[in-house]
Amino acid sequence: MAREVLSIGQVRIHSGSASKEEAMKEAADILQAAGAVTGAYYDAMLQREQTVSTYMGNELAIPHGTNETKDEILESALSVVRYDGGVDWDGNPVTFVVGIAGKGDEHLGILSQIAILFSDEDDVARLKAAQTPEDLYGLVSAAGV
Repeated sequence: MAREVLSIGQVRIHSGSASKEEAMKEAADILQAAGAVTGAYYDAMLQREQTVSTYMGNELAIPHGTNETKDEILESALSVVRYDGGVDWDGNPVTFVVGIAGKGDEHLGILSQIAILFSDEDDVARLKAAQTPEDLYGLVSAAGV
């Protein structure tokens, strides 16, 4: 891949909480600021969420658009936001919101790497303990994302 799907500017840590919609909006805004998606991508995320929850377990949600909204994706990118106050994701506790935009089928590989990272409780504990966005970025990057 020519460019990194994740840069330090696409990683954030918040001490407070957020609503599911606020968290999805931030994920979409970060992807848009990175030049990866159009302004319509947030609506695409909302559409996906109405069909199937993007809650993955282990305090992780991965909001992304629907297959019908692929045109809103300009290039593959990720956003990683940690909410230390948590997000109520339809009754599920979420700490990490990872926004994904995948050009073509690239999102499948990215999704599997994220799933592997978050399937290990020790890894999740390390991600929660990261003090700065730089530390968090380093841990996610080291996982091959």
